[in-house]
Amino acid sequence: MNGKLKGVVDSYGEDWVILDVQGVGYQVHCSAKTLGNLPSSGEGATLASETHVRETEIKLFGFTSDVEREWFRLLQSVQGVVAKVALAVLGTLAPAELASAIALQDKAMIARTPGIGPKVAERMVRELKNKVPALSGDTMGAIGLQQELGEGVASSAVQDAVSALSNLGYSADQASRAVASAVKEAGDDVDSGTLIRLGLKELAG
Repeated sequence: MNGKLKGVVDSYGEDWVILDVQGVGYQVHCSAKTLGNLPSSGEGATLASETHVRETEIKLFGFTSDVEREWFRLLQSVQGVVAKVALAVLGTLAPAELASAIALQDKAMIARTPGIGPKVAERMVRELKNKVPALSGDTMGAIGLQQELGEGVASSAVQDAVSALSNLGYSADQASRAVASAVKEAGDDVDSGTLIRLGLKELAG
């Protein structure tokens, strides 16, 4: 099946776009975030794509990146999560935010998705916990640290630094990424004060 669609935007629906590819109009279902990032009708667009073939229908799904498509596939590996639910999650959380929520075991963040209840959110963070690093790419250090924080096994210096940055108004994702960058720069044995200083420098940059 095709993995990419490149054409001209014809029209939009509630959760889909018609993409004209050399005279053929493809109805492509997308998350709200993806639809919001597409250009106006008459302009060119490229989408990573996924085809679902069922007995009664063939559906095309489109994504702004290969990473978003991989998350779409991964989310559906969770019991009870169908394509529509996976799109809803991706319409609420960017891939980096989703990776952070799972690494931190932050059920509430995922439950922000309309239609996602606490039980499904809990199942997601539990079942996807060990699959996050494969999709983390350049953020591997931050994801690893976030998982340590979620499990309560991060060093006290790291925990104190993340807590301090969070108290200054930064999100858990921003704080953990900044501290991960600081650890990479200064080493594992650095004190919390240095991590906070380097973390603030990272956030300011």
